[in-house]
This record gives sequence, structure tokens and C-alpha cells, in this order.
Amino acid sequence: MEVVYRATHLFDAHLVRMALEQAGIPAFVLGEALLGGVGELPACGLMTVCVPPSCGGMARELVEALPMLAGESPARAGMAEWPCGAQPA
Repeated sequence: MEVVYRATHLFDAHLVRMALEQAGIPAFVLGEALLGGVGELPACGLMTVCVPPSCGGMARELVEALPMLAGESPARAGMAEWPCGAQPA
């Protein structure tokens, strides 16, 4: 498996994994089971999103293009309105 993303937290890792899987790229969150071992301590840098080596290049391109990782607001990423009705600042 090839690491394509180092997640800062569990939700971040699974959002990237789901985006890759929706694009047809098999992905796996490595290190998720370590969260139980650290308890309430922050588990920064332990989780990575991995793909098969044959999908590495395409997966990296997709991860770099994800709006949530590029610091874009949903409005600039093509979403006209937020689900809760609030607009980004």
C-alpha cells in the first residue's frame, strides 16, 4: 500500500478515503485502531490513507484537488448554499 494522505484526525482520514472510493480508487485508513490505545490523548499523525501502488498517482492528484484540503470554502468549491442555510464569511 502507498500512503497518499496523512490525516490530522479520524474524520479527516475517512472523508479522504470516501472521496477516493467514490472516484473508484480502493483506499484504506491505516492506524485507525491505534486510537483506542492512546485514549483521550490527541492522536496526531498516526492515521494515513493508503491506496494500492498502481493507483498512487491518480489518488494523489485527487487528494490535492479536494476543496476541503485546499482551504476553500464550500461557496468557492461550487456549492451555492450551505445545508444549514448559513453562508460562509
